Amino acid sequence: MTPSLFAGLQAEDETAWCIELGDKAALLLKQHWQTFICQEDFAWLAACGINAVRIPVGHWIFGSDYPYHRSFGQIKYPYVPGGIDVLDRAFDWAENHGLLVVLDLHAAPGCQNGFDNGGIKDVCEWQNQPEYFDYSLQVLEKLAERYHGCSVLHGIEVLNEPHWQIATDFLQRYTAAAYLRIRKFCPADQVAVVFHDGFRPYKEYVGLLQDSALDNLILDIHRYQCFEQQDIDADVYQHIGKAIIDWRQEANDIVMHSARKTYVGEWSLGLNPQMMALWAGQPLDCAQQMDDFQQAVAFRGYAAAQLLSFEKYLGWFFWSYKTETMPPWSFRDCVEQGWLPSRYGAQE
Repeated sequence: MTPSLFAGLQAEDETAWCIELGDKAALLLKQHWQTFICQEDFAWLAACGINAVRIPVGHWIFGSDYPYHRSFGQIKYPYVPGGIDVLDRAFDWAENHGLLVVLDLHAAPGCQNGFDNGGIKDVCEWQNQPEYFDYSLQVLEKLAERYHGCSVLHGIEVLNEPHWQIATDFLQRYTAAAYLRIRKFCPADQVAVVFHDGFRPYKEYVGLLQDSALDNLILDIHRYQCFEQQDIDADVYQHIGKAIIDWRQEANDIVMHSARKTYVGEWSLGLNPQMMALWAGQPLDCAQQMDDFQQAVAFRGYAAAQLLSFEKYLGWFFWSYKTETMPPWSFRDCVEQGWLPSRYGAQE
């Protein structure tokens, strides 16, 4: 999302970035915090009719008391402190502009998925240490305690994208425990608790986590078409078809049969570069056969197909609001390019 911060470094995640930069990390990251997202961005979203933002946080958000991981090496607490002040500021901006906030524990101790977005790339050990499990719950409880009095707090997501090989019953136990921690401060009629599907069919959760005591518990699904080989090999027509046919049918099934409210917590216009070449019926090195107008039409069609399906759910969040170099993954770029609508919600 921000390759300029990683230029010239070996690091591919925040843990390695902080360790490699050492004492230089704080200055660079705090400058990024001050400039990458500002109050004008919240105002812009509100002016478009967007009514909520999903804000990811790392388990280190409250400072240096988190569990050690061997990837830290000789540094006990590698992460730059001060993120909680930035989050406080974001809540103020959200309140100023009438935006709701969903907080999302995006990176857990030991990393829950092995992705760079989990904090430590190529490591997935969150589920192996009781200390990691317990600390994740502590962070969620502290978030609930800190922000429960904020009228814009709409929900807290207990964990982003846990790996598909982590057992469903383990995730069920964690979600139930997280629910109770959050509910110490956030009543069900005021704040939702959100859990990700862990990259498994919604049917695995039918009958699970549906006790009457777990009120206002929302399922989060993420939908992309750029990571699996079948999608990578697809042309633009197949991408659009999957979005408007397969994903619409899935939405109908979830809404009718899952007995729970659901968000599409992440989606984008990101597609593999082969999309252009396949559209033109040319080898990959002829990808530029699709001119700017044709590419814009393709993105508009793909965007519209997804929105038509995702509007069936309780809500959706585009990933992400902003990137430095990847417009199909930047909500603001997509709107300004005309690929996505410029106004959302009911029109007066």
